[in-house]
Amino acid sequence: MTALTDALGAGPEDRLLILTADHLGMCHSSNVGVYESLRSGLATGATLMVPGPWARDAASHYRGEPVGVQLTLNAELDCYRWRPITHAPSLLDGDGGFPRTVEDLWDHADLDEVLRECRAQLERAILWGFDVSHLSTHLGALQNRPEFFDVYMDLAVDFRLPIRLESRNAEEAAGFPFRSLAAEEGVLSVDHHSLRRLAEPSTLERAAMDLAPGVTEITLEPASDTPELRALCPGWGRRVEHRDLVCDNTELRADLDRGGVKLVSWRDIREAQRAGN
Repeated sequence: MTALTDALGAGPEDRLLILTADHLGMCHSSNVGVYESLRSGLATGATLMVPGPWARDAASHYRGEPVGVQLTLNAELDCYRWRPITHAPSLLDGDGGFPRTVEDLWDHADLDEVLRECRAQLERAILWGFDVSHLSTHLGALQNRPEFFDVYMDLAVDFRLPIRLESRNAEEAAGFPFRSLAAEEGVLSVDHHSLRRLAEPSTLERAAMDLAPGVTEITLEPASDTPELRALCPGWGRRVEHRDLVCDNTELRADLDRGGVKLVSWRDIREAQRAGN
């Protein structure tokens, strides 16, 4: 029994799954794919990139689904750039967008500007009408360095939100116990998660079938197949496959039902956290 399964009223052998559709706001194709995944597919939640060029469009189509804020401090695509909404100088690279790599961010970012930017992203999502379910961190930028993790935790505590964290085996690589630090503050996270991006659909299916007891989050990056997506993203094909997996694969739903897997959302975790605090 984990603290989270206990808080959700689940048993020690129960297997709960969150299927999250990431990158709402990145582009129009992502907005279409994410909302399809939520409304006609198996996704139980999503994350919004507030600095994304299509974030305002995502807000205009929001209908109350569980959507978290993916705090964004990197713009990793070569020719498709987004930038800080606070115009923070230390969060810009040489061509006017966020740094492309996490290492570049860590080397040059001013932590006060990081906190202001992340708080502004969260507050803007709330202003747009999102009932924010949780926080995540784009490319793990706020998870894997202690001084950046402090920003993550400050916002989680201030806004009473759970946060996405990798599983415990990732703490060794980070060099500090980020899961324990979150638990000490009463901030909940899923029991099992990996930051691996754009996994093959077959890998995601196997992961959904082989869940450990507790709460697991599997993330997808669904998008509709459009000329826009093909032009901006080298991994466009995998994003389309993620959309097809969660929207069109009826066998996945049947397999989850046969395995006794219960689908839950980050909103469930948020309410459990707030009830316990």
